[in-house]
Parts: sequence; structure tokens; C-alpha cells
Amino acid sequence: MQINIKTSASNQAVVSALTQKLPGSAKENIIARVAFAYSLASGKRFAQNEFGIYDSQGKEYKDHILFDASYRDYYIALICQAYGINKNNELIPKYVKLHIDHGLEQIYYLFENRPQYTFFDFLMENLGKGIDAIEDAPVSLDAVKNNNQHIDKSSFAGPIDIKIGYDPDNNAQITFCFNNTKIYNNQHVAVAGKSGSGKSQFAYEFLRQLVIKSQGKVNFLFLDFKGISSEEQKKMEFFFKDTHAKCINAPIEPFPLNPLSFIDNINDVNKLMGINKFVDIIAKYSNIGKKQQQTLKDAVREAFIQHTGGDYPSLKNVYDLIIDHVGETRDTLTEIMGRLSEYELFASNVDNPSTFLNNNYYLSLAGDLDNAVRFTSVFLIINYIFNVFSNMGGTDVVDGYREMRYVLMIDEAHDLFREKKSLEILEVVLRKIRSFGVSVFLLSQGIAEYNTANFDFSQECETSFLLPINDMANTKAINKFLGLTQKDGITAIRNLEKLENGQAISNMKEYPKTKVFDVVQYYKEK
Repeated sequence: MQINIKTSASNQAVVSALTQKLPGSAKENIIARVAFAYSLASGKRFAQNEFGIYDSQGKEYKDHILFDASYRDYYIALICQAYGINKNNELIPKYVKLHIDHGLEQIYYLFENRPQYTFFDFLMENLGKGIDAIEDAPVSLDAVKNNNQHIDKSSFAGPIDIKIGYDPDNNAQITFCFNNTKIYNNQHVAVAGKSGSGKSQFAYEFLRQLVIKSQGKVNFLFLDFKGISSEEQKKMEFFFKDTHAKCINAPIEPFPLNPLSFIDNINDVNKLMGINKFVDIIAKYSNIGKKQQQTLKDAVREAFIQHTGGDYPSLKNVYDLIIDHVGETRDTLTEIMGRLSEYELFASNVDNPSTFLNNNYYLSLAGDLDNAVRFTSVFLIINYIFNVFSNMGGTDVVDGYREMRYVLMIDEAHDLFREKKSLEILEVVLRKIRSFGVSVFLLSQGIAEYNTANFDFSQECETSFLLPINDMANTKAINKFLGLTQKDGITAIRNLEKLENGQAISNMKEYPKTKVFDVVQYYKEK
């Protein structure tokens, strides 16, 4: 579809007059583009009965001159969004003409009535309005763009067959290929099992085999909410050695990640969107008000200004700038940012941004950390992972197998489910990260926790494993968790009655639904 238009006769002179106000030897198509954008930004929308309000006897613009190939799609997209129409709609050229004529009239009126007004004044005024609109817009939970991201991440293409257990009838091995797209829509896994059921040992063995089967190319982060004691850490040394994982016991040791480094530190618009996202995460988990959010936003922006050459500010840098601003005043903002800085939960400097995602970590968050710090830290990490992989883009499906990059395993996930503020971002991550070669593995003590008021997390996990739980009588929740029909549910309940610790039933495709099997346990397999 070609967009060849002519302005109104009266606007032909306006094009020339306004072009003369532009700097340098600007061509007349520049003012047409500015007028088009100005008109749309004003909120003006035309009805079809207004198509004839401007004649077509003025300045002529051919398609390739009006919108060159580099930017044409953007201008078309603006019209499509403004009017809710498809990019092939035949009315697009008419809307383009109307907004150019309308914009020319409005801009000319500004200059006619303000003799000292320059085009530089016009640009600064309207660019400022645009930046304010970005700042005031609701923050999306989606990933923000980072065109300056320099992270290389290994991946594994091919089947990842994990031995998941044994058939108690004949001791035959049961394998689970979670990245087989021919039978699984996503690679997310939900596991429920009470304390002592074998849930954690099952998870450890899954990760051990993942490292072996993927030749170390698929990495993982194990988030442990309950914290790990020094005695438990010593007992797990074999697991850390087998999986080449480093145990980070926060806040004793900082996590090797700067949570601000998901932000684009070059492109100003992307940077502003990233700063807004960071501020929103802090606000969600610390209940800071609008004024405090603005203080935090200003401090982060100033911290980025002070760091050049590709360096990122630390949380301590941000906190110091907040203190410079508020002086002796202490409130919820200074409290949360002070504790995040004081505990040194995150590394101040990370030499190689690729290091974190190309290694395996077991992150233990001490139980004596208050909830605001624990949850804020966790979601800064989850946001970083989500944002980085989103900017990497999707992975290929090769011969029916999703190319995998990473596994995010969250133990005691019911702690997150109890926090209403965390549900939205978890939902977005589960829905949108699946095509990026990332598997989210949720471990919880029960199944009721998965089903919140607004969202059932187990439904976003393609595969579920049910070990012994305390609430075995909740048949409705069990059927939903495993995706069972009412008929299959009756059989499942009978089998659950005889389920012992170290056993499970599952909806995995490689083994009969509802049939009991012995799940692998790391300490036994080792």
C-alpha cells in the first residue's frame, strides 16, 4: 500500500514557512513528520465523516519521501494503534493526510502567536512532555529493552532425558524429557510434597542429572527460602561438587549479581523504563509511597549519570544519594535501601556479566532476614533473569526439542504464593519465559498454595509431581493440580492412599497417569 498524499492548499505555504525555522538545510518532509506526530500526540482522532475537511491542492509527498524505508513501519504502527486498525487497512493514507494537515495548522498557530518562539523551544517543550508521559505511565511487568546487553549464554540443543524414578512393579527406569515439545507445551514443573516426603532429594537429583545430560551447558539457580545451616551446608558438599554449584549463604556472602545491570545504560528511553521497573519492584515489596518512589527514581538516575563507560552503580551508590537528598529523615525507603546495602546481599562490582548465568548457584536466604529484604532480593534476582533472557530472545526447537539455557528452581515456593505482591510478576514470568529456553521448577509443601484467588500456578506448569502431602482428602485440588479427569481422579485417590515417602504420582506423559512410582533420591543415586 502506497501512501502518496497532498496537503491542503493553505498548508503548502505553511510547510515552507515552518521548514525555514528548522536548523540547517532540513528538507520539507521533516516538518511533515513532526506535524504528523504532534497531531497524534495531541489526542486528536478523526471520524470517517471528516475525511473531506481538507482539500488536496497543496504540497505533494510521495511515499518514499514522506516516510523513508527505515522508519515507515513506525509511522504506520502509530496510526494502527491510534485507530485500532490493521496495518493493511485502506484508510491509513487518509488518516496520515488528516494528521499532517492538522499538525501543520497547530504548529503554525504556535509560532504565529509567539514571535520569540524557536523550533528548539518547540522540540524541548514537547520532548519534555513525552519523557514525563513515560515516567508517569504505569510500569509494565514485562521485560524492558536493553540494547546494550553483552551476555553470552551457553545452551543445549537435543533431548534432555532425566531419570525420574522406578516402576515398583519391575524396577524399570522412568525417564522424563521435559524439553520434548512434541508432548510438552512448556518446560515448567510443579512439585508438591510435605516435609520428609523426598521432595528436596528429588530436586537435587534432577539438577545433578541436568548438569550431566546437558554437558554443563544448562545452568541453574536454586533459591532456598528457609536458609541453610552450616551443618546442612557441609552435608550437601557432595551435591555442590557433583553439580559444580557454588553455595551462597546470604547475607554472609554477597550474591554475584548487580540487580541494576538489567537496565540499558546507553539508550535514554530504555534506561528510564528500566529505572521505573526497578523502582516498581522496590515499591511493591517495601510499601514506599509516591514521594519516596520519586526520590528513589531521582537517586537511581543520578547514580547512572555518575557512572560512565559501561559501569553500573551499586545499591550502595543509590542509597548514599538518597541520604544526600533526605538528610536526617529516616523512613521506609531509607530503611529498605539501607538494609539491602548494609547486608551486602549483592556484589557491588561484577567484572563479567556473563559469569552469573553460566554458572550454577545455590542461594540460601537466611531465615532471620526480614520478609521485606528477602522478597525484594528474590524478585530483583527473578526480574534480572527474566529480563536478560527476554532480551536474548527465544531459543530454537530442533527436531522437536526446545533448546534449553537455564533452570530456576524455587524451594518452599509457598512462601512466595502467600505474598500477594509477588503473584503478578511470577505469573508473567511463567507465561512469558517459556520460549526463552528457561524452565521454572516450583517446590511446595502442598497443592492448595498453588491455587491463589486470581491465578493457579500449577496450571502454568506443564508437568506436576505429587508426593505425599498432608491434605490427601482434597480431591478437587488434587485433580486440578495433576490435570485429571473425574474418572482418573478416583483412581488417583486410591493410589494416594497407599503413597509412601519417596513415592509419587504424576501427569508426565512418559508414564501412566495416577500410577505410583518411586522417585529418584539424590542420596540414593549418589
